[in-house]
Amino acid sequence: MSILNADLHCHSVVSDGTLTPEALAARAAANGVELWALTDHDEIGGQHRAAAAAHANGMKYLTGTEISVTFIGQTVHIIGLGFDPDDPQMRQGLADTRGGRGARAMEMSDALAQAGILGAYEGALRYVGNPELISRTHFARHLVESGVCKDTNEVFRRFLTEGKPGFVPHRWASLQDAVRWITAAGGAAVIAHPARYKFSANEEYALFTEFKAHGGQGVEVVTGSHTTAEYVKYGETAREFGLAASRGSDFHSPTESHTDLGRLPCLPGELTPVWELLANRIQ
Repeated sequence: MSILNADLHCHSVVSDGTLTPEALAARAAANGVELWALTDHDEIGGQHRAAAAAHANGMKYLTGTEISVTFIGQTVHIIGLGFDPDDPQMRQGLADTRGGRGARAMEMSDALAQAGILGAYEGALRYVGNPELISRTHFARHLVESGVCKDTNEVFRRFLTEGKPGFVPHRWASLQDAVRWITAAGGAAVIAHPARYKFSANEEYALFTEFKAHGGQGVEVVTGSHTTAEYVKYGETAREFGLAASRGSDFHSPTESHTDLGRLPCLPGELTPVWELLANRIQ
């Protein structure tokens, strides 16, 4: 099961990707994906479309989302897989999480204006498929298109990370809430791309310990932003905490993403794939 070409982390226009769920499904299938999940940020509005498109392209499907949480003052992402997309508690929790994005976007625009970049909010809206989910990525695309920066990486480096002119923090859901929404809806909670967080060793240990205590079941071991050494490190972390391992490209766009759908290496064979825990939830 560890050699299954599963891609359980990507984004569509429903959040901050550039492709529709249907186009993503076609791309995933063309790249040999056998089991797929669409994991839009704090949103499950594309789930029924994604499942239908997966089946039309000959793939199995797991429902998915990527929930933003605040932990020790940092934003951490928790992926939910295999849950009921019509669960009312999940839907309300995600709606509440999305609620602060609009005000945050206006603050970001004001901060960028003070740095001499005018009209950033209106510019970012041109790239938004769902205005409830306007994010830093949409601002980054506008700043690239308008010639302020050469690519989105430069935008984040110069303007949209902590301490830079356009950064505005946002308080998301709690770790406990996110895990509870997912598990109560019948799914499994997974820590996304753990190497991306700037935690000390003790803080990271606290994250995994609390996540496990709340009922979290998996960690993303093989993902687009991890190095080969990080595959090994988080494979060991999965074993240490008794967590299943997940695999996902975190694909957003053909022109922005370093890793394409379905093109990651396989999970290390000694780990338990998260999809084994969700065998009865695969559609």
